[in-house]
Amino acid sequence: MKNSQTVAKPASRGDRAFDVVNYILLGIVLFVTAYPLYYVLVASFSDPFKVYAGQTFLLPAGFSLSGYQRIFMDASIVKGYLNSLLYTVVGTSISVGLTCVSGYALSKKTLPGRRGMMLILLFTMYFNGGLIPTYLVVRDVGMFNTLWALVLPNAVSVYNLIIARTFFESNIPDSVLEAASIDGSSNTGTMLRIVMPLSTSIIAVMTVFYAVGLWNNWFDALIYLTKSDMAPLQLVLRNILIKSQATSNMMTGMDANYAEKQKVTEMIKFASIVVASVPMLIIYPFVQKYFSKGVMIGAVKG
Repeated sequence: MKNSQTVAKPASRGDRAFDVVNYILLGIVLFVTAYPLYYVLVASFSDPFKVYAGQTFLLPAGFSLSGYQRIFMDASIVKGYLNSLLYTVVGTSISVGLTCVSGYALSKKTLPGRRGMMLILLFTMYFNGGLIPTYLVVRDVGMFNTLWALVLPNAVSVYNLIIARTFFESNIPDSVLEAASIDGSSNTGTMLRIVMPLSTSIIAVMTVFYAVGLWNNWFDALIYLTKSDMAPLQLVLRNILIKSQATSNMMTGMDANYAEKQKVTEMIKFASIVVASVPMLIIYPFVQKYFSKGVMIGAVKG
């Protein structure tokens, strides 16, 4: 009896060369992308003087945890960390909810004025009132010095809304919605009990997009918050990175000479970057598998 299994054709020389070139290019891209993050991590555990001397290319030099110790000694950084977590959780919940509800509504071909609404939304992607009118609105509606000033003005991204709308159009069969309607389900019930459970991929993508934006947001806090105890971590971090200042608590127990102060400031800079990046680095691996499905579907149809 003849063997019915198909023998795989060996790769040609051109295919092997193509694979080798691809691996080399991807390796270069990986190195260029990942090494700066790795360098900051290594530098955060190293003596700043040895960092400047170029002795931390691959491994820490003069291992020290002083930067991390001084970060968590300072109440403003700990408070800023907690503030950022609060703003990110609340803001992401509101943004994802509004985006999903709006995207589902705009995906309904029976919605009156759907095309006009999309044109208005697209217009806002390229034109807006500017900083001063936005500031006046936030102040006059009473959101100044509240977390709502950070989460409501930019609660919905039109780009994310288009991706969500396209996802609902492409992945939720009309027959399912019709069956739910025949069974007596309302639009709200259909969305909550049928559409949302089938849309975990796009919800995960929207969650990451909004969470990263809110976590890294410092400019809105700089404009709308004047109370120092409400400052998010990124604003506190900005004062360290841009102004190169360390708080008085961080300098406790140190000699007053400039070189030592600069040394501690540099250690705090690197450690602060690592501390600020950890939450997003933890979240991303859990939702990465949804990106190819959630984002690419939104790019196929518009």
